Amino acid sequence: MQMNNNIEKKVLKKITPNTKDKKKIESTILQLKKKVNQEIIKKKIPISIELVGSIAKDTYLKNNLDIDLFLLFPISITKKEIAINSLSIGKKVLNNTEESYAEHPYIRGYFNEYKTEIVPCYKIEKASQKLTAVDRTPLHTEYIKRNLQEFQKQEVRLIKQFFKGIGCYGAEAEIEGFSGYLCEILILKFKFFINLIKYASKWNYGEKFTLINKKIPSFDSPLIFIDPVDNDRNVASAVSLDKFNLFVFACKQYLIKPRLTYFFPNKIPSWPLTKIKNELNKKNFYYVGIIFSKPDIIDENLFPQLRKATRSIWYNCKKYGYKIHDTTFNINNPKKQIIIIIKTEKEKLSKSYIHNGPPVKLKKNVKEFKNKWEKSPKVIIKPYEKNGRIFVEVEREYTDIIEFLKNQVKNLSMGKHLDEIIKKNYEVVGLEKLLNRNLKIFWTKYLDTKKSWEY
Repeated sequence: MQMNNNIEKKVLKKITPNTKDKKKIESTILQLKKKVNQEIIKKKIPISIELVGSIAKDTYLKNNLDIDLFLLFPISITKKEIAINSLSIGKKVLNNTEESYAEHPYIRGYFNEYKTEIVPCYKIEKASQKLTAVDRTPLHTEYIKRNLQEFQKQEVRLIKQFFKGIGCYGAEAEIEGFSGYLCEILILKFKFFINLIKYASKWNYGEKFTLINKKIPSFDSPLIFIDPVDNDRNVASAVSLDKFNLFVFACKQYLIKPRLTYFFPNKIPSWPLTKIKNELNKKNFYYVGIIFSKPDIIDENLFPQLRKATRSIWYNCKKYGYKIHDTTFNINNPKKQIIIIIKTEKEKLSKSYIHNGPPVKLKKNVKEFKNKWEKSPKVIIKPYEKNGRIFVEVEREYTDIIEFLKNQVKNLSMGKHLDEIIKKNYEVVGLEKLLNRNLKIFWTKYLDTKKSWEY
């Protein structure tokens, strides 16, 4: 089933690198390898160099060029020696460097004007020999180069740009979407972009795929695609339920009415603050913000902690009786602040609540319950029996959610770096302080029901 849409032809024209583009990147990579090799010679360690990723596989997008260069170390070298040597090589070769950490430290920076990563790994022949997760990456590159047909490179480019357009491209913590390698094996499985779109429009949670004739292991994941290089690994493990559902929905809609905006969405026009305020006030909800400084850490560490923080806030608010409808966060503001926003009921909680005790037939438990509550200063109505159960009416510690958060946020577990920041300083504010120019795009996206391709 080949491309049947003029839109896809237009997309390919925009995203496919031409001969000039290819010559430029190939020349740059030769220069990079030469400089890296000069540094390797000084180390007197038998390190080999391998280009991996989409450039190596010729599945890269014209305006999304990142160079991924791997340094393959012998298994006899310790992880500590690998870290020291690879970081020193990267710092000598790249500009504007930044150290990042997976199972080995690796270096990010620029070579000429290209974003470049220099990543160390162990040299292995098959995935069963791997000592760290990154060791299998060169095997992925080799597998795709060996199995992806020439025409399918264009199909990979189409699905990558589709994912980019709908906001699902990338397995990193910020996105929780579809990696480049997953795009490639999806095309190996479904052969054509449009074929994948048609099948994916009917997917349900827990879809399973493989390119090998082996039993598929179980994973608690919306999408399961077994790595043909490492049969115990789910390549789609990073895909969140939200991004899975978004992709399935986008496929359904694309089949009904294909548009160029699925691939290249228009800029979202921000609503005026008056419209945002009116829309928020229409709803019978209350919005509270927790504001604190953004820690100086990489996104791969920041976003999991932010998601943990929103879960922790949700759980603890519910524990104290608050009805929480949503928690989200924003970090795209010029003050480099994090703002966690909680959507809750407008009304304050009642001054007291009924606390359930054990059934009256459990005499030991009833006795313990009465001993605990009869002399408590918080008790408004002492333990009493009703419908075969013991109850007690207790005064609430907090009725107002802002007061609760001001006192309790610092005691919650939000993640190592966020906890350190919050212990020093944070602010809890109401909606009036959340309605500002810096948050116009955030509120527009939050309130507008349109999808990115509908603008």
